[in-house]
Amino acid sequence: MISSLADSSFKQYNTYINKWYDFCKQNNTPLYDASIFKVMEFLTDLYNSGNQYGSLNCCRAALSLILGTNISTDYRIQRFFKGVFRLRPTIPKYDITWDTGCVLDYLALLYPNEAISMEKLAKKCVTLLALVTAHRVQTLSKINIYNIKMFPDKIVTKISDLIKTSKVGTNNPVLTLPFFLQKPGICPAKSLISYINRTASIRESDYLFISFKRPHKAVTTQTLSRWIKSTLKDSGVDVSIFSAHSTRHAATSQAYSAGVSIDQIRKTASWSQNSTTFGKFYNRTIMTTNEAELARAILNNNL
Repeated sequence: MISSLADSSFKQYNTYINKWYDFCKQNNTPLYDASIFKVMEFLTDLYNSGNQYGSLNCCRAALSLILGTNISTDYRIQRFFKGVFRLRPTIPKYDITWDTGCVLDYLALLYPNEAISMEKLAKKCVTLLALVTAHRVQTLSKINIYNIKMFPDKIVTKISDLIKTSKVGTNNPVLTLPFFLQKPGICPAKSLISYINRTASIRESDYLFISFKRPHKAVTTQTLSRWIKSTLKDSGVDVSIFSAHSTRHAATSQAYSAGVSIDQIRKTASWSQNSTTFGKFYNRTIMTTNEAELARAILNNNL
């Protein structure tokens, strides 16, 4: 059961399971067979201690793991959470997003690729990939150089490792990077080729992104996030508001504004065809049908 969870989910759940253990011990409550009323009492204690809707929802998921799915489907628990939402409504992290043009203008200045430092090339490459694929940093960290296939008009790479969206019966994403010959300074495919060539003699990992300092091993998702955030800051984006993950908001919002269909955005960003995630959480006002359509819409907007 523990192995069914991603490491990040396990860390989150473990926090609340420990609190549940303490609650059960203090109240002589069966750890694995508690009543709905005891669960509501526990959730109420957490609410009174200042926990927000998202934290309580995470706790509900953790308890469902050991008490059963009735914790999530019981009408009293559902009513409890509706009350929490009304009393402490969740607020989206971003009401607006930045214009991808300002970042692309900055990246266009970092050219030719062979003339810039390894550090700048690494940051440029990962930022372009984040924008034109609209994928999470975790997905980009799993790109294996042996899965990268080059074609005359594009580069395609399949993600073979397990990622956050990996599920039984579903395929992992395939990332498509078009050659953007109209403006080579922001061509994601050319940047990728330059990065692979520059790192060929020093790399100690099959994963694409490696440290530009010794030892040149694969970098973590946290490092890639820092690289992207550093690039956003240099581009003029307010990083006190926007994180590296905001590239996903900016890219999908820009693509939608440019006329890319929601179905294509879902497909490119690896949301299911019935998913409402984009509409609920990612489609934001910008401050200012092929697999590469989203990428081309982002890049063409900069012409």
